[in-house]
Amino acid sequence: MDQISMFDLMYPTFKTDKTVRLIELFAGVGSQAMALRNLGIPFEHYLMSEWEMHATASYKAIHMADDDTDYSAGMSSEDVIQALTQLGISVDGKKPLTGEQIRSHSYSDAWRRECYNNIKATHNLVNICAMKGQDLNIVEKEKYIYLLTYSFPCQDLSLAGKMRGMKKGSGTRSGLLWEVERLLNETKNLPQILLMENVPQVISADNIDDFHSWCSFLESKGYKCYTQILNAKDYGVAQNRERCFMVSILGDYNYKFPQPVPLDKTMKDYLEDEVDEKYYINSEKAQKLIKDLRESGQLDGISKTVRGGAEAQ
Repeated sequence: MDQISMFDLMYPTFKTDKTVRLIELFAGVGSQAMALRNLGIPFEHYLMSEWEMHATASYKAIHMADDDTDYSAGMSSEDVIQALTQLGISVDGKKPLTGEQIRSHSYSDAWRRECYNNIKATHNLVNICAMKGQDLNIVEKEKYIYLLTYSFPCQDLSLAGKMRGMKKGSGTRSGLLWEVERLLNETKNLPQILLMENVPQVISADNIDDFHSWCSFLESKGYKCYTQILNAKDYGVAQNRERCFMVSILGDYNYKFPQPVPLDKTMKDYLEDEVDEKYYINSEKAQKLIKDLRESGQLDGISKTVRGGAEAQ
């Protein structure tokens, strides 16, 4: 009997017919939720954490489009400003807006209320650094499977970034991984499954020691971890995109990553022959967009010149 068969006998494959409660940390626009939906897996949008308001608006449009509840009804403009300030919202994914910035004329009352409504509709706890372990609210594990995803920022790992790493206490955006450690240490009930997705550099020579430290922590909590680099082109997507995935299962269970499938599509299959004019942006609209973004502070630190050396007015 070969080693793989022995391993399968020692650790059974994890299977369940329970409803999944999805917890998305660093949620973005909800790619993990979309994957579950595409696979036909029953799940609840249990809660998420995403402080970038454009991403939250997209998440709401994609996953909760039918929720038109005005959660800000009965709140004064100042109440909404205070709530958004306390939550720590961001518009650039780099730093939170101050109360003064939120209150400024750059942001209308309608925009502020839309942000608040999007946050409530998506069950968004916003700032992971302000979350507590009890906020995960993991209850009734006999009825539900809790799947916690944590695709933490890759900017300090990616070859396209500054490659400052993810060391604990480094203060880098990729170092926010260790906020997940804090949350798992603070909660009494652990989620049964964890899913990480990040750039392949997360296990590069520069970061492998920190990655091993992370795996050791998870193992100390009772998780078995399975890691593999997968490429989107091997799973039916016409894109050469490698990503590192790690599945961590609470208990002694076996997990096998899916086998590649033949690619039967090219980029041409996804492109439309005729595209409506409304999806194009002309030079005048581009200049207005740049001007609006700069006045709202969203382009702070970015050069005023655009392609060709012309200065944006």
